[in-house]
Amino acid sequence: MNLEKIFYLVVSTVFVTVFVLIVFVFSPASSDDKSGSAGKVIYFADNISPAVQKLIDKFNQEYKGKLRVQAINLSFDKFSTNERKELLARYLRSKNSRIDVFTVDVIWVPRFSRWTKNLNQYFDSSFVKNLPPHTLRSCYAGESLVAVPFYTDIALMFYRDDLLKKLSNYEEYSRELASSITWEKFTKLRQEIAALPGRGNKPFYLFQADEYEGLMCSFTEVLDNFGGTLSPQSGGFRLNNTAGLGAVEFMTGLVNKRGLSPREVTRFKEMESYEYFFDQEAFAVRGWPGFMSIDNPYFPDSLRAVIKTAPLPHKEGSEPAFVFGGWNLMISDNSENIPEAVEFIKFLHKPENQQMLYREGRILPVIDSLYKSPGFADQFPELIFYKQLFRNGIYRPEFENYTGLSDILTKNLSRAIKDGLDAAPVAEEIDKQISTSIAR
Repeated sequence: MNLEKIFYLVVSTVFVTVFVLIVFVFSPASSDDKSGSAGKVIYFADNISPAVQKLIDKFNQEYKGKLRVQAINLSFDKFSTNERKELLARYLRSKNSRIDVFTVDVIWVPRFSRWTKNLNQYFDSSFVKNLPPHTLRSCYAGESLVAVPFYTDIALMFYRDDLLKKLSNYEEYSRELASSITWEKFTKLRQEIAALPGRGNKPFYLFQADEYEGLMCSFTEVLDNFGGTLSPQSGGFRLNNTAGLGAVEFMTGLVNKRGLSPREVTRFKEMESYEYFFDQEAFAVRGWPGFMSIDNPYFPDSLRAVIKTAPLPHKEGSEPAFVFGGWNLMISDNSENIPEAVEFIKFLHKPENQQMLYREGRILPVIDSLYKSPGFADQFPELIFYKQLFRNGIYRPEFENYTGLSDILTKNLSRAIKDGLDAAPVAEEIDKQISTSIAR
């Protein structure tokens, strides 16, 4: 981690520590917090987007005088997913009771389950069976339901259809993009797009290659294309093998060999890549459904009609693979407001509220029936497209110390992409660091 990032993390930690001290420690619980005319207060920690804030406001209006949700905004603008994870973990370890409900990346559930409530007794089978099957896998610790999905996500690609239409073989490329184009054909498409007037120096494909979880998502997909996987069983964390070396070489080659992506991707998280996509008039960008949200500050209205969605490319001879994302709701083991926290989670899962989250923020629903609902699915036909992507969805490794593996891999892989390093020494170094980490 460079000095700038260390400084930013220190500043961020101090900011949140002061915030927590002011809001949770030094501000005594008022009578309104416990009972009184304002009802109980429950604290909800999340990235409070405009869509989520509208839903909180709706809840507070409906439960006025009985129950109120106080939001704690851990904004993606201020904290990376990794920073947010560490800040939450530090707070929960303090055993303070003021945070009631919080969200976690789906991959964090094994780590956070030690600090959260077993939810089996609060959510019955009728509730669980209406959740999309792929979302449930991340909600259990053994037989215990420890989390409930808030929204789901799946990786995909967005591209400029207006640029594609300038090609004589537009229909052919349009069909291939719609069904997951091969990387080999995608490389050929880059050459044809670059040959268009004024496109020679414009970027083609953007992905996120900073040292963070987004790069881990991309690598998991590419590794799957090469027939590999990262698993805590059978020494499966090793990359110095055929599949691992192929995946590392492919990721570095996107920038250094094939020239599909500019070197700037090594400083990109999602929002930086979205901004660059529009500012530099790139052809395509890897992202998540929220890219299309009206909350995306970089999305000009003038381009909304020409941006199309497509499955991510895949290696010829392999099956397409798209990483599942999303955020789950958990209840702190130290919460003194368990029934109220459960009531809030059930409110978030009402079909009309899940619909509102999608309309406002393109947050994919976690109510399975909404993907089949004539009224809603007809209004937003892209939901059928997302549901089809779920069939090729894959998971990142699921185990308690996953984040350590992710940190090692993304740090080394980001540097390898930036410096154009050979795959073999990079894979060997990753294996060495992972072995040392596991042995501790």
